[in-house]
Amino acid sequence: MSRVWSEQAPGSVSLVGAGPGDAELLTLRAWRRLQTAEVLVYDNLVGPGIVDFAPATAEHIYVGKSAGNHTLPQEDICQLLLEKAREGKRVVRLKGGDPFVFGRGGEEMDVLLQHAVPVEIVPGITAALGAGASFGFPLTHRDHAQSCVFVTGHLKDQALELNWQALAQPNQTLVIYMGIHGLERIAAGLQGAGLAPETPAALVYRATWPEQRLHTCTLATLAATAQRHGIKPPTLLVIGSVVALAAPERPSALA
Repeated sequence: MSRVWSEQAPGSVSLVGAGPGDAELLTLRAWRRLQTAEVLVYDNLVGPGIVDFAPATAEHIYVGKSAGNHTLPQEDICQLLLEKAREGKRVVRLKGGDPFVFGRGGEEMDVLLQHAVPVEIVPGITAALGAGASFGFPLTHRDHAQSCVFVTGHLKDQALELNWQALAQPNQTLVIYMGIHGLERIAAGLQGAGLAPETPAALVYRATWPEQRLHTCTLATLAATAQRHGIKPPTLLVIGSVVALAAPERPSALA
C-alpha cells in the first residue's frame, strides 16, 4: 500500500494536505514534497502562497471544485494523476485540509493503487482544527464535550439523510463540512432528534485565512444568521457547548 520515503520516488503520487489555509501550518514533509514536485495538481481551498513553494519549473494544474463548478470531474482527476505518474514524474496532489478528511483522497488512492502506482499520504491539519485554534474554542473539553464527530453535509447523491439521532448526542461537538446549503435541514434534523434549540453553534468562514470570520448563534437561529450575514462556502459549521468558549478577538501570542 502506501510507503514512507525520505524523498518521493519518480513515477509516484504524494497526496498532500495543505492544511486549513495558513501556509505556516503546513507540515515539514508537505513543504519538502512541494519543493521537489515535478507536477503539482491542486485545489481551490489551498491557502495563499502555498502553491508557490513548488518549483516554477513544475507543471501546475488547477483542478479546483466549487458548488456547481468543477474544473475537472473526479474521475478525470484520478486519470490525470495516473497519467502523470506513468510518465515517471514526481506528482504532488495538493488538497486543502487533510487528504483523508472529506478530500476524496481515498478515492484517488484506490485508483492509483489499482494500477500499481506508488502512493504516499502526507496528512494535513483539517479545517476543524484550524477553526478551533484560530478562534479559541477546543473541540473536546472535560466540561463540555467528551467526543467530537466530523460529518459531511454534502453527499455524493446530493442527499442529506444523516443519522440525526447519533449526531444529536449530549456532551458532543459536531463539526459539519460543506453544510452551508443545508442549514435549515440540519437544524430541523438535530432538533427533531432531541438537541435543544439553544445549543450554541458557529459558522466559521475560511479559518486561518486572512479573511477568516466567525459568526456565533444557536441551533434555532442558524439559518437566519447565515442569511443575515450573507455567509457562503467554504464555511464550517460547529455545534456544541464548546462554541461558547470562542473568542473572536483572542489576543495573539505572537510578538
